[in-house]
Amino acid sequence: MAASAYGQNTFSAADSSLTYIGRVQRIDGAVRFDWSGTMAAVRFEGRNLSLEYEDSGLDYVNVWTDKEPSAEADCVLKLQGSGTLSLASFKKKGVHTVYIQKRTEGEFGTITFRSFTTDGRLLQARPWKERVIEFIGDSYTCGYGVEAPDRSSPMNLDEENCNKSYSGILGRLFDADVVRVSHSGRGVARNYGAGTLDGEMPARYLRTFDCAEEPLWEPAYTPDIVVIYLGTNDFSVSMQPSLDYWCKAYGDLLAQVRTNYGPDVPILCVASNADPLLADYVKAAVERCGQSGVSWTAVFQGAHNITTDLGASWHPNYSGMRKVAALMAPYIATLTGWEFPLKPLE
Repeated sequence: MAASAYGQNTFSAADSSLTYIGRVQRIDGAVRFDWSGTMAAVRFEGRNLSLEYEDSGLDYVNVWTDKEPSAEADCVLKLQGSGTLSLASFKKKGVHTVYIQKRTEGEFGTITFRSFTTDGRLLQARPWKERVIEFIGDSYTCGYGVEAPDRSSPMNLDEENCNKSYSGILGRLFDADVVRVSHSGRGVARNYGAGTLDGEMPARYLRTFDCAEEPLWEPAYTPDIVVIYLGTNDFSVSMQPSLDYWCKAYGDLLAQVRTNYGPDVPILCVASNADPLLADYVKAAVERCGQSGVSWTAVFQGAHNITTDLGASWHPNYSGMRKVAALMAPYIATLTGWEFPLKPLE
């Protein structure tokens, strides 16, 4: 900690009083991350809080003050290059909590939190919640275009928001912390457009960073359930891998999850409504994987409409995402043994 002449105290972003939800790297007193939805919780006593950061590209973050993260952020801030962001300012000194969540996905930038500064002191932030859900997915999990006005809209970076994807909705429904390992355009066995992009999700799943092959991820949490929502890109442009190749790649991903978390964590594999055959592929992968505790379900045609439930580039908007989350919720409750909440999905 360093104190300035103006009564401001600066703390390393790697200070043990801060809580980070997601895959992060602590290095030289800083914290780096790029996966969609990675979140920091900061609790302090004082009147103000600011963040010194660097960003390798251009990102947007959701910020909440003195409340648990909800569907709507208190504010959305832009990160580009390096600088200092004011996160909170109050007239009187008090105890406050601030959450900062990366709402854009890894390819748009790696964020480095350097330090936090307050006129008071840092306090211990809340630990991880008792419930944790890990989602492995693609653009649907990243919330690609979820805030766009209609399906003909192009993808604008400030309209991507993982917090309004089905993953964020389910996290709020079950009062669980959420970890996303997701990247738009990626699949299990091939990527969008006949595999012209590098790094399918079985390879990316091993990483600390979405967009860097090293370092590999060393598990620092154990989720209560892992949800895999992949396959849309494998079936893109009217092409799909052979069933045998698909099942081999899907089996490799399932094996990686088991290596990370052991045999007792349930895994739910979900097929999107991108192609009627995808459900059969997901079912076959589960049946052939040779593992217990792996289940499957599907989002079939008609789960959401193709007009008012769509955002950019025909991706589900918030309305569509709520419907998708509603279909997954009973399976998550059953597989985990959690009581099914009697509250709105939001």
